[in-house]
Order: sequence, then structure tokens, then C-alpha cells
Amino acid sequence: MGIYTHALEKLRFSLPTYKHVLNGVYMKELSIVIPAYNEQKNVGLLYHKLKEILSRMTKSYEIIFVDDGSTDSTFIELENIQKKDPNVIVIKFRVNFGQTFALDAGFKAARGKVIISMDADLQNDPADIPILLTKMKEGYDVVCGWRRDRKDPLLKHIISRGAYLLRKILFKDEVHDSGCTLKAFKRECFDDLDLFGEMHRFIPALLRWQGFKIAEVAVRHHKRKYGETKYTIKRVLKGFLDMIVVKFWMRYSSRPIYLFGGFGLLMTIVGFGIGFYLSVQKILHYDSYTLSDRPLLLFSVLLVILGVQFVVSGLLADILIKAYYRKEKPYKIEKELR
Repeated sequence: MGIYTHALEKLRFSLPTYKHVLNGVYMKELSIVIPAYNEQKNVGLLYHKLKEILSRMTKSYEIIFVDDGSTDSTFIELENIQKKDPNVIVIKFRVNFGQTFALDAGFKAARGKVIISMDADLQNDPADIPILLTKMKEGYDVVCGWRRDRKDPLLKHIISRGAYLLRKILFKDEVHDSGCTLKAFKRECFDDLDLFGEMHRFIPALLRWQGFKIAEVAVRHHKRKYGETKYTIKRVLKGFLDMIVVKFWMRYSSRPIYLFGGFGLLMTIVGFGIGFYLSVQKILHYDSYTLSDRPLLLFSVLLVILGVQFVVSGLLADILIKAYYRKEKPYKIEKELR
């Protein structure tokens, strides 16, 4: 009887897909999440390259394409792929909501024990996926790709270098290439993480703040062959503003009164100080000194009012926005093909 029991256990653990279904936790070992916007010539080629790599790995997997409101034939290409391969999932946004929201939708739909994100423009190489997974086996929760030899214009190199220096100053972030979409995550990384704005670049910093172990490995980077880059100066400015939000959230999310209250308290103290000065002057020079024509009196009152409003308004606004994004998804899904 013991021999049969041992044989059954061995068979059970040799079939990871069924093991995950039976345990009710994970249905796949790998989930590949790929946001795509106007990449009609790339998604088919990327799928075939992924299929070739994943078939060699003998792991259960799913490929999740998120069509971020494409205006070309990207969704038609993905729909045709999905009809032929049940391991492919296609999520279609009604309009273009941006890469961060596309990744967020893909992460929430993923059923894999390990989630891998990558771009749809063929600049990330699917052949680097095993490298990420090998590094993860060393005990890391997140492994980031590092495009050491980037095939991008000089301007993007300069902007990326500047962003890295800012992240290092603000977050003490040692990840050289946080903008590289090719990353591997353990599923639990996204249990309590909601993304918005252009915050996909700061996922490693946010996860490090939450206590996850981060590593990076060098990966290949190819020149774009088809389509146009979505990287614009507008995205750079949005990313900079999001960097400020992330810095605030990491430092003050559990104690925001330290920031808003600090500024508010400073204004209030200065306002009361000016008021006290004017009161002393009035007492010492009662007959010749009037307060009604002193702009300083109005300024002191203004500082006190602003100090109180700064604290209350700032806290309420931030808390309400965070609560809204947790309850209401800021993107709309038109279709989901499984």
C-alpha cells in the first residue's frame, strides 16, 4: 500500500498545473502580461517567439495581452491568436488608458505563481525569461531586467539616466533600469498594490518599501522594427510628478500629518508670532499705534487660516483619492477573451 501511495504522490507533484488547481491557489506556474497599443505588426511575431521559449520550459503558462485601446488592427490580430491557443487571454480597453493601467489589469487577471511583464514592441527578448526565473530561485521576490546596451535614441538615454539619479536620491533605489518592462514578480507582490498614473516605473521601489527582495539581471534590448515609440515628453513630465507622489506615499502614507501638519504648523506659528508682535507694539504704543491699517495683521490672520486649511484639505484630498482608486477601477474593459 505504501508503494502505491508514494507513486501517487510522485505523479501528483509531477503535474504542476493540476496541483495548483486542486490546491485552489494557482492555476498556472507562469503568467506573461503584455500591454499593447497599436502594435499590429509586432504582437503575432512576439507570440510565436514566446510560444517557442515557453514550450521548452515545460511549465504551465498563460499569455495575457492587454489591448490598451488600439486604433489599428492589434485587437484583430490578438483575437485570431486567442482562437487558436487556449493559453492566450486578451483584455481589450475601450480607449487608451496608458501602460500602467494596462499592466494593472493584466496583473489582476493573472493566475500564475510567477508573473512576468514585458513590452509588445519586440524590444524585450522572450529568451531572457529563463534568466529572470533562474535569478528568482536565489530567493528574490522581484527580478528586474537591466538593458545595459540600450538600442534607443540618445535623448531617451539621457532622460533615463536622469530619472535613475533622481530615484536614487529620493528612494535610494539601486535598480539601474526601472523603466525596463521586462520583470518577474512573485504573485504575492500584487496582493495589495494598485497602480495608477505612470507608476509602473516605480513598482520595484514600492515593493522594496513593502519588504520584498529585489534583484536585477542584464537582458538584451533590440531596436524597434515596426510601429512608433509611445515615449513622449508628456510621459516624462507625468512620470516626474508620479515620482513625487510615490515619494510622499512611501514616507507619509501611514503618517501624512507629519508632512501637511508640519507645513501647517509652521504657517500657524509664524502667523501667531506676527500677531503677538503687533499686539506688543499696540500695548507699548497704545495712543500712537493702530492695527487697522497694518497689512501685517491681515498677513498673520491669513497664515493661521492657511495653516489649518493646508492640513485639513491636504489630508482629505489624498485620502479620498486613494479610497476612490481602491474601490473604482480607473479603466474600463470592453472585452475579455479566454
